[in-house]
Parts: sequence; structure tokens; C-alpha cells
Amino acid sequence: MMAEKYQGKRDPRFVRIQRGGLLEDDIHQELALWSALCAEHVLFIFEQNYPDDARPREAITAARAWAKGEISMMQAREFAYAAHDAAREAKGAAKDVARATGHAVATAHMADHELGGAYYAIRAVMKRYADDDEKVQEEREWQVGQLTDAIRDLVLDDMRLRAKKFQGVFG
Repeated sequence: MMAEKYQGKRDPRFVRIQRGGLLEDDIHQELALWSALCAEHVLFIFEQNYPDDARPREAITAARAWAKGEISMMQAREFAYAAHDAAREAKGAAKDVARATGHAVATAHMADHELGGAYYAIRAVMKRYADDDEKVQEEREWQVGQLTDAIRDLVLDDMRLRAKKFQGVFG
């Protein structure tokens, strides 16, 4: 039985086919992996400040485990909650890193969280290197460079469409 066409407010490209959207499982998994990679790239910022808090690292591991089919979406969502709890307890750039990891694993639940991993990673770099615009630009370029051919156009278009919401963080 085919799902009814998606009628909600989310971009149907980020809604799974099983729910009436256009998103295929392999693309959904690629989005989660890319978002986890973006968050992991700045994880050192969190870990330097909170070396005994493993929740953000565990969120990245969970995002990858979900993408490989090793854990369920519901299990992945619990790691997102834990990472966001870590963010509420953290300060400064570390707070944004924890948010990045929470969004990365939350991509398992809702694929349009994929930009959250990248967005909060860039915000962390902006805070960590407040006087170094070059570091921020390097992070943006690095993130785009990590996009696979399968998701490149989708993610870049999503960045363009949500540029106002993300207040110029993506360039």
C-alpha cells in the first residue's frame, strides 16, 4: 500500500517516502552521516571544556549507528535528547557543539535536522574564533567539501532556501 502524499509544512524532499514524501532511505542515511561529520569536526571544542561528558560523542556514534541500521530511530532520538541536555548545561562555543551533535542524531527522526549539525558547528567556530573570519570560512568550505554527490544539490538548495532562518551562517 502506497503512502498518501505528504500534506504537511516540511519540505517533502526531507520526508520519507513511507510518510508520503520524496526522501529515500539511502539519502536519509547520507544526510545523517554528513551532519554527524560536521558536528564531529568541532567536537574537540566541547571535549576540551567538558572532558567527562560523553553525551555529544555518543550522539555522533548513534547517528552513524542509525545510518547503518544498528539502532532504531527511537533509540537515536534518545541520544539527541541527551546531547541537547548537554547543550543546556554547557557554555559558549561548547553549547553550540553539543547542539550540533544533537541535531546530527536527530536527523534520524526528521531529515531536515541535517543542517542543524552544520549550522551549530559553524556557530561554535564563530564563537571560538570570534576575530578570525578566515576560520569560519574554512569551516563552511570544509563542510561543503564533505557533501557526497548523492546529497550535494539537496543540502546546498536547503541552505539557500533557509538562509534567512540561519542568518547568514552558511555564507
